[in-house]
Amino acid sequence: MTTHGQTAAPRARPTMRDVAALSGVSLKTVSRVVNLEPGVSDDLADRVRQAAEQLDYHPNLTASSLRRSDGKTQTIGLILEDVSNPFEAALHRRIEEVARARGVVVIAGSVDEDEARERDLATALVARRVDGLIVMPTGHDQSYLAKEQRSGTPMVFVDRPPTFLDADCVLTANESGARAAVAHLISHGHRRIAFLGDQPSISTAIERLSGYRDALERAGIAADSALIRLSLTSSDQAEIAVAELLAAPDAPTAIFASQNLLTIGVVRALHQLGRQHSIALVGFDDLPLVDLLNPGVTLVLQDVTGLGTATADILFRRLDGDTRPSERIILPTTLIPKGSGEILGPFATIESATGAVS
Repeated sequence: MTTHGQTAAPRARPTMRDVAALSGVSLKTVSRVVNLEPGVSDDLADRVRQAAEQLDYHPNLTASSLRRSDGKTQTIGLILEDVSNPFEAALHRRIEEVARARGVVVIAGSVDEDEARERDLATALVARRVDGLIVMPTGHDQSYLAKEQRSGTPMVFVDRPPTFLDADCVLTANESGARAAVAHLISHGHRRIAFLGDQPSISTAIERLSGYRDALERAGIAADSALIRLSLTSSDQAEIAVAELLAAPDAPTAIFASQNLLTIGVVRALHQLGRQHSIALVGFDDLPLVDLLNPGVTLVLQDVTGLGTATADILFRRLDGDTRPSERIILPTTLIPKGSGEILGPFATIESATGAVS
């Protein structure tokens, strides 16, 4: 009983010793019942289970894993850049679905493009004896994981490849996806196309910028550095960049936003300026509630389900004993016209106006 303004002291979790005392059996007998080991009569097993239920006892899975013959904890670690990002949230969910079907728990964390945090989180997950790791790398050197890899901890890298470490990875065809986005804008009559990109230290940002440049070159259009904005890491920064670009004397008529948060900033800026129907836009990655926008946003979509499935499948194959050489899987993107990318530019032809060119 507590008095006004006080709270009861937390009750200690019941232990196997408590179950043994209540059921009147030995600690070893309780352990055998909890771990589903043979050699316990039905009568004793029933007594143990009834005592466990009465005490609301739950076994310590971490401690139990240390006693398993295979040493498995039935957990995997997942290191992402930002678990709140819609793309990474969807990736997390798919990996979790595959893991759950195998009775495995996923422990996930964010590193926020912080190289030291990536190392710290990986170290913490390994210290908790996760069976394997899935990593979206931030740092430029993953050789710090080589010792764990040699010790038998399987690891798969997703979205970005590891550096200085030979390991499995599942990636997106970022360069060709960006090339398709810019080529789509060019085919609809645009020549001055702005590029909004993430930090140039990120491999995916570099690949998407390369695809942008390649599409312009193939069309005989010289890249204008004044139209390229890099190191944008938030929708607010993208919004400011768009306002500056459109205020310039020779403003772009189209924009390629190479990351979903940047696309959100572009959409916000265009609507605030009343230019959403005159400036074409193609974004990279899906957006929440995109179908409610007017015009809809044309997007280059990654196969998030495929990325998550392939990554988890490789990891579980390794956990099951697959020792084949590391593999590198690259999944294609898909461009989905929704309206913003089909806004015609000053060089539009009859074919682009009728939709014959895409």
